[in-house]
Amino acid sequence: MAKINLLPWRAERRKQRQKQFYTLLGMVAIAAILAVFGAKTYYDSLIANQQARNTYLQNEIVEVDKKIKEIEELDKKRADLLQRKQVIEELQSSRSQMVHLFDELVKTIPDGIRLTSIKQNGAELTLAGVSQSNARVSSYIRALEGSGWMTKPDLSIIEAKGTEKGMPYVFNLKVTLVKPKDPKDEEAAAAGGAQ
Repeated sequence: MAKINLLPWRAERRKQRQKQFYTLLGMVAIAAILAVFGAKTYYDSLIANQQARNTYLQNEIVEVDKKIKEIEELDKKRADLLQRKQVIEELQSSRSQMVHLFDELVKTIPDGIRLTSIKQNGAELTLAGVSQSNARVSSYIRALEGSGWMTKPDLSIIEAKGTEKGMPYVFNLKVTLVKPKDPKDEEAAAAGGAQ
């Protein structure tokens, strides 16, 4: 049998395998580096996109906050205007009330009484005056009770300390102002209740 020396062939094959191994190792390292770089680039782009979205949303939130403040200011202005409108409507509806009130004051004052001051606070009217006697004040209170524009007369003071000889009594009374019911409204309510 012939002796064949396989040693150089094995050494050469080992070198070739090592070369293949290092080539493969280099290719895997390059692939890993490319994969890491690609992943980093991908995630950086995702982060950049999300930051752009966040910036857009923050800008929109600022704009919406401005609009909300404008809406709140408009709501306040609207409420003020509605309140003014209501006051104007109340004044308009009670415009003729003063005329009727003074007319009723003239009708209800009996002889022997003179009013010295009239003060109104909302629906409350304070009447101060002088009188010849207590009986005249009593008849004045009854006349006020019968008036359609004033109710609940409340005599708070009647004293005999007047400076005039003919009218020695000073009085102070309060009445509540009301708007009398219109007879037409009462008839309509009675007709509606009968049906």
